[in-house]
Amino acid sequence: MENVLVVGAGMAGLQTVVGLRDQGYTGRITLLGAEEHKPYDRPPLSKEVLAGKTDDTSFDADWNALGVELLLGRTATALRLHDGAEGGEVDTDAGTIGFDRLVIATGSRVVNLPGADEVPGVHVLRTIDDARSLRAALVPDTHVVIVGAGWIGAEVATAAAALGCRTTVVEALHVPLAGAFPDEIGARFVPWYGETGVQLLLNARVDRLEPGAVHLTDGTRLPADVIVVGIGVTPETGWLADSGVDLDERGAVVVDDHLRTSATGVYAVGDCTVFQSPRYGTRMHVEHWDNALQAPRTVAANLMGGDAAYDPVPYFWSDQFGRMVQYVGHHTAGDELLVRGPGEDGKWTAGWFAGDALVALLSVARPRDLAQGRKLVQNGAAVDKAKFADIGVALKDAVR
Repeated sequence: MENVLVVGAGMAGLQTVVGLRDQGYTGRITLLGAEEHKPYDRPPLSKEVLAGKTDDTSFDADWNALGVELLLGRTATALRLHDGAEGGEVDTDAGTIGFDRLVIATGSRVVNLPGADEVPGVHVLRTIDDARSLRAALVPDTHVVIVGAGWIGAEVATAAAALGCRTTVVEALHVPLAGAFPDEIGARFVPWYGETGVQLLLNARVDRLEPGAVHLTDGTRLPADVIVVGIGVTPETGWLADSGVDLDERGAVVVDDHLRTSATGVYAVGDCTVFQSPRYGTRMHVEHWDNALQAPRTVAANLMGGDAAYDPVPYFWSDQFGRMVQYVGHHTAGDELLVRGPGEDGKWTAGWFAGDALVALLSVARPRDLAQGRKLVQNGAAVDKAKFADIGVALKDAVR
């Protein structure tokens, strides 16, 4: 009986299994995960788990009905493909697993500061164990220093401040999220920190860490009971070195718009991939929950003999400092930026335009803008820019 091996037991891996069964696949499926835990949801780690609202974010999967061989606590170390045919073997730290077809869903791992692993009291946030460990350290009046004012840094700062911690965020760039958004947008996030009692240090580069302190390159020493590093992630694909599967310069698995890799019978989904998007005419690397949920349906269909293409409009969200921040679409440096608001309530929306077409939308605590704008972005609708900029006009009424 054919064996489909899915390497990576996160959202993308589990949804691949679910997709295969939903579409009628009755063959053998093996799901391999490096962690000891059954698949769980990651977005709540920086929200509900750090806030102490839950200690378990496991997916409610019917494992008996799925009929999958679940191998947990086993890390993939190498991939060996059969020459000129489908199939091969994955080496793990607990033996070798053969397969007929393979789905790579190993996600990402956090990027840490040099030497941070050797300093007591330094945390990252990627796994449920990371979240539990950090939550135990976030006690009232503890001084927490967070390195990085990106999505994770802001969410951890939100949780730490709410728990009564004295919180400082250190950011090497001149505004938060400078890599994701123009300065005009990043600057709008700055006041949120102070409003919540969080100290934000911009243009502040870390020189070194030591137990109980973060040293900056300007000579500043920041005392810290807890240090959190949130400076990004990188694809978890080291085990694919010399396998014949093409990787890009970041180490992401290169797939086409059908999520096929360069190797016959091998697919890839989720954070670890860079996929070709006909919609945007470029390769896309999307490290967000929605991608891990949607892409496996395409993989499952194609494993079942289909010819499905994957060409999503990216979407993600973040909860920070009492605000729901949502983004949909894809913008480039050449797109025109228009900001809608803020209104009297301080809420606002930003849009990016290619000509008259709305190509991306960022909403801050304006869910109706996001819902209506998402449809416009997906449809490539032409929008009246004057009406878009008027926060009193519903976005659905701004269509030309």
